[in-house]
Amino acid sequence: MLVRLLYASRARQPLDADVLDAILDTSLEQNLRHGITGVLCHSNTVFLQALEGDREAVSRLFLNIGRDDRHHHVVLLSYEEIAERAFAGWSMGRVNAGRINAATLLKYSAQGELDPCRMPGAASLALLTELIAGASIIGRGGERGRH
Repeated sequence: MLVRLLYASRARQPLDADVLDAILDTSLEQNLRHGITGVLCHSNTVFLQALEGDREAVSRLFLNIGRDDRHHHVVLLSYEEIAERAFAGWSMGRVNAGRINAATLLKYSAQGELDPCRMPGAASLALLTELIAGASIIGRGGERGRH
């Protein structure tokens, strides 16, 4: 059974590009092995991530994220059974929140900034979907498109 889980978290301390790259490297390797797809939208302190795949695999990954000491304030925004994946083309797509057009953020957030803990889960998912449609999601090597 396929599920989609959407969560937000905050970094315990600002993360530099090397730490973010290490997180992405681990995600790519693990997600491919476990059939998980998704997308990560981040700043250096805020994460918004959608995970899709088998219920057990996605649940196990979410529990591991909750135990990761780089995160705090991990909040489940949405969890649902799905008929098909919205992020099937990415073992882990990535978008830097600092590169999102402010008008796009204003559509989904009262403050015009990425703060998924203050956004409804449906708005967070709609933001990620719009970022995909606008080709804002990049893969590991900076290439746009499917990975």
